[in-house]
Amino acid sequence: MSAPMSAPVVGVSVYFEQAKWGAWDIQAAELPHWYLDLFQDAGGRIVLLPPATNADALDRLDGLVLVGGADVDARRYGASPHQSADAPRESRDESETVLYRGARERGMPVLGICRGLQIMAVAHGGTIIQNLPDLGLATVHREVPGQFVEHEATFAPGSLIAQVMGTTATTVNSSHHQGVDSPGDLTVTGWAADGTIEVCEDQSADFCLGVQWHPEHPDRRVADANLIGTFLAAATKYRF
Repeated sequence: MSAPMSAPVVGVSVYFEQAKWGAWDIQAAELPHWYLDLFQDAGGRIVLLPPATNADALDRLDGLVLVGGADVDARRYGASPHQSADAPRESRDESETVLYRGARERGMPVLGICRGLQIMAVAHGGTIIQNLPDLGLATVHREVPGQFVEHEATFAPGSLIAQVMGTTATTVNSSHHQGVDSPGDLTVTGWAADGTIEVCEDQSADFCLGVQWHPEHPDRRVADANLIGTFLAAATKYRF
């Protein structure tokens, strides 16, 4: 069933990657269908935003989602890339930063997911830990690329994330080898047991929040239903 016309319209960032299907093996604009299912099943309407999308596109939208994916280029926060870092996706880094700043200028609700949280932090003057295993942390954040692990997370009492999750402690999923080091002028409101940052918010906004875990994963649909519902409610409020 399609969403009603009154449903909020959210822009979801899309990335260029090499893709193979049928007779083709070329660069393509890609997005795992989990993200589409997540927001459509929750009652939202989706617009895909590939790299090079101008911020003017936000004028037709009610919310912005920055999704997971490859590492943010270390040069964007004044560092040299670690040997484990992914090849830079320069057009994606630039596009998502432009879209994020455009959304903030408009007061538009923003949800960052994994890499999306890191883009938010860097846009606010923050920095990234480029390879968590180098720190010898007790919490495993990723065992094998492309697979998820679970670990505990705690949230600051009274924070938006604590309100929408209905708790200050829960289990989240994880598949990342980088993490937020400094959040810039965002506020950290969630941590893994080893102190790694799990959530950042702009507490002056109605809804500007990034999480390090993956609510788009099918196994998270119940646990994160209120997180997604609250974001879409904020997008509806922004629209009207």
